[in-house]
Amino acid sequence: MIGLEIKELHVQVENTEILHGINLIVPSGEVHAIMGPNGTGKSTLAYTLMGHPKYHVTAGDILLDGKSVLNLSPEKRSHAGLFLAFQYPVAIPGVSVANFLRTAMNAHRKSIDPTYHGLPVPEFRKLMLEKMKLLEMDPKMGGRYLNDGFSGGEKKRVEILQMAMLEPKMAVLDETDSGLDIDALRIVSESINTLKNSQLGILVITHYQRMLNYLKPDIVHVMVDGKIVESGGPELALRLEEEGYRWVKA
Repeated sequence: MIGLEIKELHVQVENTEILHGINLIVPSGEVHAIMGPNGTGKSTLAYTLMGHPKYHVTAGDILLDGKSVLNLSPEKRSHAGLFLAFQYPVAIPGVSVANFLRTAMNAHRKSIDPTYHGLPVPEFRKLMLEKMKLLEMDPKMGGRYLNDGFSGGEKKRVEILQMAMLEPKMAVLDETDSGLDIDALRIVSESINTLKNSQLGILVITHYQRMLNYLKPDIVHVMVDGKIVESGGPELALRLEEEGYRWVKA
């Protein structure tokens, strides 16, 4: 299968099982959303997909384009085509956005070709400016230290810029709408829409329906107590917005 497939995934954190047999398929070219109340395991799923060492898979599998990534480090999962946009991006003073992106791109390309010697600065800068223009970003952002003193909206837009530069196969957006005002939410969502294509699968993790007004998911999944308990079309998100999760059976 082309895309992301999660099979009967069980995950423990500090000897407590958080995910109890997650089954999920996100084909390339589709946008899927996971909604659910606080503490139900949504972010646990995101970090598990990227291989965070705190999260221990006790059963099940994670496949990207039909190949298991369970034994891969986070770095190698990234090289394989997985991308995670963080809910709370970390500031790295002293490292510019441009240098960070160029280093990441060089690492990705070297993973494919060990003889690769790096992207020339002029070529990289041209590509970065093209992506910034596509995302309607100020070119000056490239010279600023990564997320240092950035607003919530700026941090999330830089996450999407990373996605644009690295061109992953599957992007996991962990509560990208968190902390954004209405204008920033619209801008970030429109940036994500700009990058949608038939080769990219997107898994959006969110509490609220408002981001889905812009992204228009193909399928919405509801997670409660570490399990996917409902799946449906965009109308499911509208019902959750209106009625909450009381009607959902775990």
